[in-house]
Amino acid sequence: MNNIINAQICTLTSFPQFTKETVLGAFSEFGASVYNSSQYMIFPGFCDVHVHLRQPGFSYKETIKSGTQASAHGGYTTVFSMPNLKPVPDSAEHLKEQLDIIKKDAVINVLPYGAITVGQNGEELSDMEGMAKDVIAFSDDGRGVQSEEMMKEAMQRAKALGKIIVAHCEDNSLLHGGYIHDGVYASKHSHRGICSESEWKPIKRDLELCRQTGCAYHVCHISCKESVELIRQAKAQGIDVTCETGPHYLILTDEDLKEDGRFKMNPPLRSKEDRQALIEGVLDGTIDMIATDHAPHSQEEKSRGLEKSAFGIVGIETAFQLLYTHLVKKNIISLERLVELLAVNPRKRFGLEYDNSFTVWDLDKKTVINPSDFLSMGKATPFEGEEVFGECELTVCNGKTAYKKF
Repeated sequence: MNNIINAQICTLTSFPQFTKETVLGAFSEFGASVYNSSQYMIFPGFCDVHVHLRQPGFSYKETIKSGTQASAHGGYTTVFSMPNLKPVPDSAEHLKEQLDIIKKDAVINVLPYGAITVGQNGEELSDMEGMAKDVIAFSDDGRGVQSEEMMKEAMQRAKALGKIIVAHCEDNSLLHGGYIHDGVYASKHSHRGICSESEWKPIKRDLELCRQTGCAYHVCHISCKESVELIRQAKAQGIDVTCETGPHYLILTDEDLKEDGRFKMNPPLRSKEDRQALIEGVLDGTIDMIATDHAPHSQEEKSRGLEKSAFGIVGIETAFQLLYTHLVKKNIISLERLVELLAVNPRKRFGLEYDNSFTVWDLDKKTVINPSDFLSMGKATPFEGEEVFGECELTVCNGKTAYKKF
């Protein structure tokens, strides 16, 4: 490890807990004492609030072990596990099965979500009180809560428990069997499109419910310009709302689509105007964090083309590289801002303390994204073959090595 001991610490005015002393404490097993090299950079461990670890129930796609190993490879030391599992974590009993696996197999911190509704079916609220002490927040991610009354009651109960509602916003009545954005590519290639209203209309509904209930609310994976503007206005009105977007929405548009399942995700890649609105939202603080929505599937599930492949791509191993290459290297945002989006703001929003975890990167290293190098069981990425800057050398979580290159 001697070749990475000399490294700079990423100085963050917004995260004063991350100091030379805290890094030295976590790095002590490697005998590090000097940080003066321009080649390597030490960041606080990244925190992803939106990850699908697939276990229990779908371990042929991913396991907690493989998913957390992949996360550490990408520089992440804390991830939030989404609840579309089997059994769905809708009660303390069902949640325990996931917690037991996390305790046994996870190589980084995994904080699970509890489901908002029983079975994520939107018909009956889950045992939120029974799960509250063991979950980071409540979400039905993968499905939108269609009932306004159900969502209002969920917000009221979450507020009483001091928990955040994390919403996948999707109006099923507006989908019409769509599977990519209702835009340029869909029109040219005769595909069924998903309109932007299916996303922003539920956000508009929920923001009004937040105003009524005072519930803390976080919006998953926003992808369109209307969503950005609604959240911008809500923040100006003092509503307790935050949101995330994904790397792919900041880099690609529907004009980049190919007839390949690795380009299919939900929400879909949208227009150039939507992408620009998302970038502006990152720049002005409307968008609080970037989350990967890491969603592994089997090769067979992703090999059926745009129409019939499963929704979802992997991304936790490539997120920093892509964002550093496309946003920082192109002077769209600063490196400090990127680290705020990946590490600082997620912790602040969800009330997490810094935990002596960090990741070391060679920022000058050029690599080509190759799914065969992934530690995730999922391999489907629209960025396959792209040259990027940055390579993770080491990730330390709670003072223990979670990933090392050598």
